[in-house]
Parts: sequence; C-alpha cells; structure tokens
Amino acid sequence: MSALSKAKGFKSSKSGLYVSMATSAFGAVGVYKQIKKARGDNDTLRLLDAVVTGAAVVTNLAILYRELKRLGDDDVLLG
Repeated sequence: MSALSKAKGFKSSKSGLYVSMATSAFGAVGVYKQIKKARGDNDTLRLLDAVVTGAAVVTNLAILYRELKRLGDDDVLLG
C-alpha cells in the first residue's frame, strides 16, 4: 500500500476519527466562551446561536463516535 493511498484513507481510519473528535471537542471550548460572553452581555440572540452551535458539535461528536464503533478492527492504516 503506497503512502498516498494511506494518506487518503486517514480520515476513515481510527487515528483520523480521533483527530476529528479532538477538533470537534476543541470547538466546544469556543462554544463555551461564546455562551459565557452572551450571558455576560445579556445577548439572547448570541446565546441562541451558541446553543445551536453547541448542538451541532454534540451531533458531530456522536456521528464520529458511531463511525469509530463501526470501524472496529478494520482500520485502514493497519492494513
């Protein structure tokens, strides 16, 4: 298996899914800061935006977790 084909399969590998999950979790930090700022400014619209964004982050993490469970032992990078 060439290095290029391994690189293309990275996103659907366990390692790639872990990186995607970490990126999504890092996005949750931004959502937390946005909620904190919106509550401090008493900005309902910004708070609603943060809640919707937070729901998207949670949904994305759930999808990635499901893909990780489906992948099981069939890891692309391990061949």
